[in-house]
Formats: sequence, C-alpha cells, structure tokens
Amino acid sequence: MKRKRKIIAYVATSADGYIARLDGSVDWLDRPRTAGDYGMAPFFRTIDTILWGKKTYDVGLKMGGVGGFGPKVGNYVFTHHPPDGPAPGVEFVNEPVGAFAKRLRAEPGKDIWMMGGAGLITSFLDEGEIDEFIVHVIPTFIGEGIPLVEARPRSVDLSLRSCRRFSDGVLRIHYGVKRRKRRA
Repeated sequence: MKRKRKIIAYVATSADGYIARLDGSVDWLDRPRTAGDYGMAPFFRTIDTILWGKKTYDVGLKMGGVGGFGPKVGNYVFTHHPPDGPAPGVEFVNEPVGAFAKRLRAEPGKDIWMMGGAGLITSFLDEGEIDEFIVHVIPTFIGEGIPLVEARPRSVDLSLRSCRRFSDGVLRIHYGVKRRKRRA
C-alpha cells in the first residue's frame, strides 16, 4: 500500500507563541545556533514540496530562501493575486485548500513542508489537512506578533510525539494532529 504524504508544519515560534513580528520580521531568529541546526537537515531530506503563504514567500525572497532549496523541491505559493510573470521553480495557487491538498497528496513523493504563515497554516488546519506540527520554541519573548495559528473558535487535539531540549534553551516539540471523526 502506498504511503500517504504527510503535511507537516515545521516552524519556529517565540516563547510567547509568535512566528513573526507584526511587520513580518523574524529578526529574533538571528541568534547563534547549536550544532546540527535543530534537525533541519534530516527533516529536509524527508520532504520534496514546500507550501508558502504569499507574505511568507515575500519574506523568503528577501532572505534568499525561495528557490535556494534546490530544483528537486516544488514550491507552491497560495495567493489570490499571483504575479503577472512566471517565477522559476514556483507555482502560484488560487484554489480551495482542501481540493489542493487532496490532489497533492495523491501525487507520488515525499512529505510536504507547510512553511506558513499563520493564515495558510490556519486554513490547512481548519480543513483537517495538517498531519503534524514540529515547533521550535525559541527562548525569546517578542511581546506581540503573528501567532502560529490565527485566532478563531476551534478545538484541535494534538498528541505529543517527542520533545527535545537543545543546549541553548530551544525546545523542539513534535505533535501529531488527532483526526476528528466526521459526523454522518
């Protein structure tokens, strides 16, 4: 039986739960890193696709990260306003999240990295299309910012898969998303 591709939100948050400052800045992530870069290299070997929200994609472009992941990685950017011209190695998506996720999961390949931001993570989570969260909690409070998941009424149970403490105080918390039973 063919293994279903998982969609994994692999992100960093401040200790107070924000993925970025209100202006999208992630300057608080610019800090010395431990050897092994918190397991990014092993994680990267398990994926071949990255999902981006438009704002996160724009920040990634400024940081040189989009396309820098190599030609073997597919990049999908969710936006209602795709650019006029093509972007090498990037496909712009303007379709319902559920339909897109089902289509992408049906294609052969490795797991899928949900890069974010909060709006895209929320959309996939609320559609039941995120399988796991791997959250790196950075020991820094930033006071206000963009939360990991947008505020709306919901109840999504998680199961702890693992937790690792790094020598600099970073915690990597790996959760599985428990599936809700659908009512008939």
